Amino acid sequence: MRRLTTALALAAGLGLAAPAAAQVADLRSTTQFRVCADPANLPMSSRDGTGFENRLAEYFGGLLDLPVTYSWFPSGMGFITRTLRAGTCDVVIGYAQGDELVQNTNHYYTSIYGLVTRRDGPLAAVDRLSDPALKEADIGVVAGTPPATHLARAGLAPNMRGVDLFVDRRVEDPMGELLEGVKAGDLDVAVLWGPLVGPRIKDDPNLTFIPLLKEEGGPKLFYRITMGVRLEEQEWKRQLNSLIRRNQDGINQILHEAGVPLVDDYGREVLP
Repeated sequence: MRRLTTALALAAGLGLAAPAAAQVADLRSTTQFRVCADPANLPMSSRDGTGFENRLAEYFGGLLDLPVTYSWFPSGMGFITRTLRAGTCDVVIGYAQGDELVQNTNHYYTSIYGLVTRRDGPLAAVDRLSDPALKEADIGVVAGTPPATHLARAGLAPNMRGVDLFVDRRVEDPMGELLEGVKAGDLDVAVLWGPLVGPRIKDDPNLTFIPLLKEEGGPKLFYRITMGVRLEEQEWKRQLNSLIRRNQDGINQILHEAGVPLVDDYGREVLP
């Protein structure tokens, strides 16, 4: 919500076998901070540099005293193969913890799925997918994401209006479609991944995001987000882990300013 841009219907694409360890040692650049990214995945990343992952990349480039460069490829099938494993870049800025296509750094934030509805609407107080108030609601959801399972279990499958996650965002905007549907009244509520929707509505006077902190049973609705590096690059991972540990306040400030909803490591409490 992989890359959940991102388990998540956030995972970025199936890959081929990784290069041999002897080759991998030579792949990482020591003169540039080379980032693998989607060129049209706002609010996360964008070729124009306006995404919050772009800001994080610049922040880490500054910490390393290296210029930031990008290898662009759309999220989804083949993303890791065509970027990180091809050796054209050295780090994916946002990757859900636990995916086996990459080696994860320590996580640097945790976020959660939530409800987007109109601030003055009848569902503004709903904070559970099992709430009876949703029985008559038209609910927007991204097909295949964890909330869809919870909605189906609550008997709300007939209410769901789905969009696809893995599309070419250079020409399609499924999140924007759902948000416009809620704003226009065509949908009563949408259930979306916080980092994808929080920055879009943080200054919107009409819409609100309600994190789903109280859901029980699987799949989980909160995910710890890491950086992704090649499987064999232990030293590079340790270097990034050290930077994350020593600069967590700066990271949090960037995420807060962007409007990313942050929760504790167990998805039970919103961070101040």
